Amino acid sequence: MAWIRVVPELEAAGELAEIYDDLYAPFPDAPRGSLDNILQIHSLDPEGLRAHRALYRSAMRGTPGLPRVDREMIAVVVSVLNACHY
Repeated sequence: MAWIRVVPELEAAGELAEIYDDLYAPFPDAPRGSLDNILQIHSLDPEGLRAHRALYRSAMRGTPGLPRVDREMIAVVVSVLNACHY
């Protein structure tokens, strides 16, 4: 299994801390320290984290004719088919 160094969200400062805070904005009751690893993997490249988030937002909101719940279900099915654990 690969090991990649990350800046844990509770240790983030400056620009990275601001981005992490922004990721929690839609979920004000979420406990800090629960950010997905797939997001924390970008901690050494905050601009990459911004790009990842922009891509996700576009994928989840980019097609007005397809409800978000359907997009989420498609993502879950694809993840299962690909044996993803997140």
